[in-house]
Amino acid sequence: MAKAVQKQALGRGLSALLKDPENDIKSVSDKNADKVVGNIIELDIDSIEINPFQPRTNFNEESIKELASSIRELGVIQPITVRKLDFNKYQLISGERRLRASKVVGLTTIPSYIRIANDNESLVMALVENIQRHDLDPIEIALSYQRLIDEIQLTQEQMSERVGKKRSTIANYLRLLKLDPIIQTGIRDGFISMGHGRAIINVEDQDVQTDIYQKIVSQNLSVRETEALVKIYQDGLKPAPAKAKKATSFAIADEQKKAFTEFFGSKIEVKIAGNGKGKITIPFHSEEDFNRIIKLINK
Repeated sequence: MAKAVQKQALGRGLSALLKDPENDIKSVSDKNADKVVGNIIELDIDSIEINPFQPRTNFNEESIKELASSIRELGVIQPITVRKLDFNKYQLISGERRLRASKVVGLTTIPSYIRIANDNESLVMALVENIQRHDLDPIEIALSYQRLIDEIQLTQEQMSERVGKKRSTIANYLRLLKLDPIIQTGIRDGFISMGHGRAIINVEDQDVQTDIYQKIVSQNLSVRETEALVKIYQDGLKPAPAKAKKATSFAIADEQKKAFTEFFGSKIEVKIAGNGKGKITIPFHSEEDFNRIIKLINK
């Protein structure tokens, strides 16, 4: 108990230090910065502004009320993280649910970790910490990854190191952003899972995507059933194997048969099948006759 009181008093003491204009800390090299940066300090809630880089866009009011009830009983157990903007002015990096719940309770101060960071660093910290610590929906996570790519120019390999996720996992989240917006909303609202989304994304036509989405919701299809439905659609796109053209039969005129007979000096037999294929039979009566026919062919 004594340690807890001492820690709380220390937070209040550092809070007073930050409110002294003569000790305004703007960088890690300033005097007393080592006492402030990285320490838990009780900050005035009114001095903290919401982070514009916050990836979470949906906050469940019921869960906020539940957290507020816990804070009312036990206090804020896990400090929020902020960055210093100006004298007695801070911006939230992570912990918006705790900050919102604290306001519901009516707290005037909140325990906070203070960091000094530029906008890019703040964005990275906000996105990475929220991805790791909060139950973001798959689309919010995908949007967070996309912002790291677009605004900070992080590669998927770099993001993999930052958030401790496999590159393939990151790629799977990013692919969800190719889904029709209606389907993305369905994932965010919990009508379908990320697994359903990953199956649907294999369909390029967004009109077909939404048709499949509606079937999933109306028929309560599982991920496996969705994958089977997508496969049926994709199989239907494959071109049918080309049918071999049926050869048509033909007839040989008597003059043609007569020409064969006169050329070989023997009655030539010609047979033609219904598919147009056939054979020519050249009879011979002796070895001498056979050699005669060979000489005719070789002329």
